[in-house]
Amino acid sequence: MKIGRMKMPSVPTLIAGTVLVFATVWAAFPLFWMTSMSFMPEAEANAFPARLWPVNPTLDNYAELFAYQHMGRYVLNSLFVACLATALSLAFNVTAGYAFAKLQFKGREKLFQALLAALVIPGQLTMLPLFFLLKNLHLLNTYVGVVVPFMSSLFGIFLVRQYALSLPDEMLQAARVDGASEWQVFRRIVLPNLRPIMVTLGVFTFLAAWNDFLWPLIVLSDDGFYTLPLAIAALSQEHLQDQGLMMAGATVTIAPVLILFILLQRHYVRGLLSGSVKG
Repeated sequence: MKIGRMKMPSVPTLIAGTVLVFATVWAAFPLFWMTSMSFMPEAEANAFPARLWPVNPTLDNYAELFAYQHMGRYVLNSLFVACLATALSLAFNVTAGYAFAKLQFKGREKLFQALLAALVIPGQLTMLPLFFLLKNLHLLNTYVGVVVPFMSSLFGIFLVRQYALSLPDEMLQAARVDGASEWQVFRRIVLPNLRPIMVTLGVFTFLAAWNDFLWPLIVLSDDGFYTLPLAIAALSQEHLQDQGLMMAGATVTIAPVLILFILLQRHYVRGLLSGSVKG
């Protein structure tokens, strides 16, 4: 019995693989060093030259972070804001995206083209009018004011609309002929088929809300409402020289979204690829 020889990869494949490995190490190294420093005592964290691995690992930085800096409260604040923003984003963007894809109404295409044109407007330009609107509605320094920009986004509507275009019109029409109402069609047929893109949009929204710094900084004035990015910025002003404590705070901020990203990677990649192929 002959055993075929293993085919050696081509030179371009080896070069591409080497470049990808180097890029991965280059991107992951700051995260590794940040996590490593978070377990270093203050003397090791401030040592020169910098150490890559703690000689005497300790959890003192994390203990101080949660015991004296009240980081647990800020974690809950960020979790609440991110979950609320994600739920509202899915509710508004999924319904709007489906309507633009499958429902017939006057001016649909022109309205969608206007939304696409608005994508070129930088988000920073809308912050000032949105701030005054929230001020008039007495929503400043509230969680509602923080999540308003995430409730509906042009990108989210576009993403869902492109994926919803792949749903067969015959399937929806058959459900209507069988007597299903529009709400039943949407809930029982459309939503299950939109699950991959909903996961994708949900992950994007959660990450954006969790990591957002500028808008909460503008809206929130009471430090009791601060999210993690604001809390870390305030911490850096008081403990700038305590690098171990700062790195522990950064690790606490990044770890949840990194875990979420890894766990749901297969789902949102599937949503993006399906939308790009079918749309």
